[in-house]
Amino acid sequence: MAGADPEKLIAKADKLTKLTLTRWSADWRNATQYYEQAATAYRFAKKHEKAKVAFEKASKGQEMLASPWDAAKHMESAAALAVELSIWNEVADFYRRASELYNECGRSQPASDALAKGARALEDAKPEVAITMYTDACLLLEEDGKENMVFDIYRAITSVYIKLEKYTDAATFLLRWAVAANKCNALHSQCKAYLSAIIVYLYANDFKEAEKCYNDCCQIDTFLSSDQSHCASKLLSAYREADIEEIQRVAKSSTVSNLDHVIIRLARKLPTGEVIAMEINSVEHGEALDEDDLT
Repeated sequence: MAGADPEKLIAKADKLTKLTLTRWSADWRNATQYYEQAATAYRFAKKHEKAKVAFEKASKGQEMLASPWDAAKHMESAAALAVELSIWNEVADFYRRASELYNECGRSQPASDALAKGARALEDAKPEVAITMYTDACLLLEEDGKENMVFDIYRAITSVYIKLEKYTDAATFLLRWAVAANKCNALHSQCKAYLSAIIVYLYANDFKEAEKCYNDCCQIDTFLSSDQSHCASKLLSAYREADIEEIQRVAKSSTVSNLDHVIIRLARKLPTGEVIAMEINSVEHGEALDEDDLT
């Protein structure tokens, strides 16, 4: 079939899948081969719309042949072409469908990867949809006990939330990242996520929430004795004392410089609002802790 006209291949395949008075069952095996050949030919010719439709049909064919893995692969190809065509609703739908098909194979990692690919493609056009897909990608891995594989996804979610200026949501996911890091004994990443959440609250000019977050995190022994905890303590102390120079000095410290770039950029802009000296109210000065705040 090398060099065959993809239009004719599609026509042949469509004919094989339609029931008639003389054809009582569809020939999905041969039809799927024709769809696959046509999809490849269209893609090579850069006829993206026709290639996308052909890959959709090839995916359906593999489903009918009880081959969800191959169906997922074709659906991902259709999704990638939808990205090229900027058909954003289809990008989300196709990558979600690919994820479902991989999940049918019991493969959480490629299922999660498909959602993450879709999310990355949608970050600018549909950021809220991207966040949902990233979140679902995390859940697939976490439910399969693969917390060590979610870090890049949490990083991406945090970045999108910060772009949207949804700082509370960004901090919430950083705290979720810390929990995931703890489960796979990535203690340094856990402490970095805690410090990052505190910095995000400060950037949002919410000192009260930043201090509460710090006090809660200090109930975790790993964090309490870490460089990240000491850095957060210095930062909060500088805020209490309205010492802008100290805030800026700590924000440029090596501990902060080892955080993710999106957090470093926020830290370099501190303080973002008016800083007023206030009463001391923190864990290192003896405030009683609520032991139920973090589990």
